[in-house]
Amino acid sequence: MSTPSRCMAAATRGLISPPAARAAHRTVASRTSNLVASSRKATGGNTACLRELQRIQNGNRKITSSSQGQTRTFSQSASRNKLKTIDQIRARNKGGPFNLTASILFVVAGAGMWAYFTYEKERMARKRIAEQTKGIGKPKVGGPFQLVDQDGVPFSNEDMLGKYSLVYFGFTHCPDICPDELDKMALMYDKVVEQCGKVLLPLMITCDPARDTPKVLKEYLSEFHPEFIGLTGHYDKIKETCKAYRVYFSTPSSVKPGEDYLVDHSIYFYLMDPEGDFVEAIGRNFTADQAAKVIADHIKDWEKPLKKETRWQ
Repeated sequence: MSTPSRCMAAATRGLISPPAARAAHRTVASRTSNLVASSRKATGGNTACLRELQRIQNGNRKITSSSQGQTRTFSQSASRNKLKTIDQIRARNKGGPFNLTASILFVVAGAGMWAYFTYEKERMARKRIAEQTKGIGKPKVGGPFQLVDQDGVPFSNEDMLGKYSLVYFGFTHCPDICPDELDKMALMYDKVVEQCGKVLLPLMITCDPARDTPKVLKEYLSEFHPEFIGLTGHYDKIKETCKAYRVYFSTPSSVKPGEDYLVDHSIYFYLMDPEGDFVEAIGRNFTADQAAKVIADHIKDWEKPLKKETRWQ
């Protein structure tokens, strides 16, 4: 093999480089070809050719090492293997989606939705009760009546409009049941007023009109609550009112003065809405707190204006 051919082979081997320096090698190969051509023309050019090839190879090594030394930075965060302290781990996970703040917000949102849907479920149940108890044309419970209050002032069902009314039927000579229920009624009334204001009329209609005169009712009810309103009237008027409210009572129609007798009657509190419609009957199985909650919930569901002034003040 001639000297120029050996120079060319040596230059070719020196041009082999990593892919990252191929572009630079193309330029070097072109220069090598030109040198080979010029070496053929030179006489006694073996020494010059070798020197030139050596210089080119040294340049190739510098280019290759320079290209291999280039690094590409993808992330400046520390690798998981280098996280050795708690502070480093917390710092890395601080901005993650599952942190303490996100957990608290998730729990609060879930609790809020549960409370909202529970309230709506109870509200719809109360609405169904109120709608089912209303009569078509004629009310199922309640209706017109004409009586007098404990001051002898006429009182009718029209005076109940604009407020909720809690109606109880009893009599002043009742030995135990009526006093217990009136004590409960006083607690119920105070709790409802505390939550909703004075939008509830506490009424007691006597089932014993012969003995329960306005004066007797006023003295009797003042022992339970100053806001209680007692209603009485003639026997026929009381009978019509009890019939309208579906109340059973056993008072005799004709009673002689001083005659002793027993009175039996239904024991319920009747809740009437501001339009005079029956809402719900509250029995003896309700505690004062439970009954007050039922009444207050119905009042809070009412979307129309309520009267807060009192006619008897």
